[in-house]
Amino acid sequence: MRSGSVISVKWLLRHMVLMAGAAVMLGPFILMLSGSLKPGYEIVSAELTLLPQEEWAIGENYGRALTSVPLVRFMLNGVIICTAILAVQLFVAVPAAYSLAKLRFRGRELLFALVLLGLMIPIQVPALPLYIMVFYMGLTDTYLGLMMPFIISVFAIFLLRQFFKTIPDDLIHAARLDGFSEFEIVWRIAVPAAMPAIIAFSIFSIVQHWNDLFWPLIVITSTEMATPPLGIMFFRNEEVGDDYGAMMAATVMITAPLVVIFLLAQQKFIEGITFTGVRG
Repeated sequence: MRSGSVISVKWLLRHMVLMAGAAVMLGPFILMLSGSLKPGYEIVSAELTLLPQEEWAIGENYGRALTSVPLVRFMLNGVIICTAILAVQLFVAVPAAYSLAKLRFRGRELLFALVLLGLMIPIQVPALPLYIMVFYMGLTDTYLGLMMPFIISVFAIFLLRQFFKTIPDDLIHAARLDGFSEFEIVWRIAVPAAMPAIIAFSIFSIVQHWNDLFWPLIVITSTEMATPPLGIMFFRNEEVGDDYGAMMAATVMITAPLVVIFLLAQQKFIEGITFTGVRG
């Protein structure tokens, strides 16, 4: 009986901690959704309420979010950039990761050490030379200029390399004996086996670049090329004040696709994170 009571207490404490963490993480999103339903004067009110007390402003807030700025264009820009970056990253990372995991060649460990070193360098460090390069190439305010710093993802190479190492060497040797080239082994055997890791990285990549404000703020100069986070800044107005209701509504619409993508791919995402790195 005592053992059962101890287990119950541990179970209760564990779930209380998890619920508290969930509340902290979900709190900003709940307030964002709540703000999108209220008129402006209730959003800035000192009294904290989740639902509107006097009137609902759903149509007004979401209508202004769609009409006061080209929000649909911002989201289309985000889809184009995220899709293009992800496609190029995987095209580069998959063969690179396979080479580091399954091929034997001189300098392999040094290259992998450079990949690990690259994981520790944030985008803010090389931002200035990258901007100078993009500027002199005439790529500012273009899709290619937005993509330039992210074509190679060292995180993708590291993640996929760890997953490829879990593929049995006997399977690779058998494919070679059957006449498969290394290119065929990569795309017909390694990639399908590593699909959970690829999906996990895809979610990381899409979320990162969909929410990125730092690089677009540097290279984008026109409203038409703005990405979703940069587009949110157009709701600021120094003369009449910020339009918080429309800003919250726009943020809800920008965040919703990421939530849907994660919910649809969460099982593969968890598999990719769980089983990556089993072998070093």
